[in-house]
Amino acid sequence: MDAMPTNDDTANLSYEEARDELIRVVSALEQGSSTLEQSLALWERGEQLARRCEEWLIGAKARLEAARAGASASAAASGAPVASDAH
Repeated sequence: MDAMPTNDDTANLSYEEARDELIRVVSALEQGSSTLEQSLALWERGEQLARRCEEWLIGAKARLEAARAGASASAAASGAPVASDAH
């Protein structure tokens, strides 16, 4: 198995890059063929990658909420009916 980076170099990873690497890390852990030390390194890397994915998802959610709020404000300013969040 290729060595995984041990430092937290995830800051420059896209969501897709972090997700794909996380999938590989989980797969390697599930195989159970790594030494304890390798497993710990993989787990730590997985934690870093999961945090990076979460950062991307939180950012995406904030952008969507801002866009929805902007659309609602524009509709209200134009006198158009505003859709309610309640269903």
